[in-house]
Amino acid sequence: MESFLIKGGVPLHGEVTVSGSKNAALPIMAAALLTGEPCVIRRVPDLSDTRFMAQILKSLGAEARFEGGTLTIRARNIRGYADYELVRKMRGSICIAGPLLGRLRRARVSLPGGCVIGARPINLHLKGFAALGARIEIEGGYIDAAAKKLTGSTMFLGGRAGSTVLGTANVMMAAALAEGVTIIESAACEPEVVDLAKFLTAMGAKISGAGSPTLTVTGVEKLHGAEHDVIPDRIETATFAIAAAATGGEVTIRQARAEHLRAVIDKLTEAGVSVRPRGGGLAVRRDRNLRAADVTTLPYAGFPTDVQAQMMSLLALAPGISIITERIFESRFMHVSELARLGADIEIEGPSAIVKGGRPLSGAPVMASDLRASAALVIAGLAAKGATQVNRIYHLDRGYEKMDAKLRKLGARIQRVQEK
Repeated sequence: MESFLIKGGVPLHGEVTVSGSKNAALPIMAAALLTGEPCVIRRVPDLSDTRFMAQILKSLGAEARFEGGTLTIRARNIRGYADYELVRKMRGSICIAGPLLGRLRRARVSLPGGCVIGARPINLHLKGFAALGARIEIEGGYIDAAAKKLTGSTMFLGGRAGSTVLGTANVMMAAALAEGVTIIESAACEPEVVDLAKFLTAMGAKISGAGSPTLTVTGVEKLHGAEHDVIPDRIETATFAIAAAATGGEVTIRQARAEHLRAVIDKLTEAGVSVRPRGGGLAVRRDRNLRAADVTTLPYAGFPTDVQAQMMSLLALAPGISIITERIFESRFMHVSELARLGADIEIEGPSAIVKGGRPLSGAPVMASDLRASAALVIAGLAAKGATQVNRIYHLDRGYEKMDAKLRKLGARIQRVQEK
């Protein structure tokens, strides 16, 4: 396995361009299953997750060709059965169920496995499919959804931690080819859901209300091919902004969309970081001492759970006491013990982490437990004195395209090495 070797203490300076959004690209790739005509999707990040989704589409009978950030998919003849050995490796692959059900009226997909950051139940996905008229059976580790016809209906998809992003996406894709009107109440409002709705609309779907809690889908008989540019990755944008702040540097982030990151920008400003529009992106600079801040993760447009770990690395450097409360996933503090190895003073109390900031960080070997924890450890390593080795970066390669190369361009001393 590979790891990152980081020699910290160097402020980041320069420009970086964020890639297309992984969380938007995956369901958009799945949506191409809804038509037999070619779909051209641009700005697809070259990640292990997107490559794996392409492999899943091919296993279903689709053609998928990746060339320089552009993915061309044609699903002329597909089957509705997804093999366990493929689907089990990536939770996001559950989003193939909606388009298979919509187009074939049958989807047999493996139940997704567990996740280190906490439970991600798919009961709301199944609730939505059932509301459209599908018969749901779970047997032998598979979800079997089938219907003679799908009929639009009104449904509520709110859950214990709020709306479901992939659940909203799955039901929206199935409903696009259902008869009649589907109204999803408590729909997820994330930009990634809006981006999927734009792609479906380009394919001929009739969708209104995307980005609001009430989403309406009027079913059509057939969808056609389309072209689409994936939105910039807001989580990658936030990660580079926090890295710039943590190292005391100044970085211009190209392609960044401030409107997707209002809650993050608000908390960075509160912590003493300047974030301003510049040249079609954002300029981030720490021009004052860091300050403590309290953060609570919430569904969009609240502070993203996917930025919680990175923000914790920054607040570990801020004098004073910060309280970070996790409201989305119950086990998303796996990075705390590893940050402690670098010198951070953090205590867990129920759903909250008490960060006693201001202590200098020093390099040490650390182990990544998940995608965003990996990013948090990289940020801490960039800010720490001495050398930090972040192991198991295959997690990071799932969601950040060429992160080490982008950081080196900003002046970071980081290299990819083989773990010893």
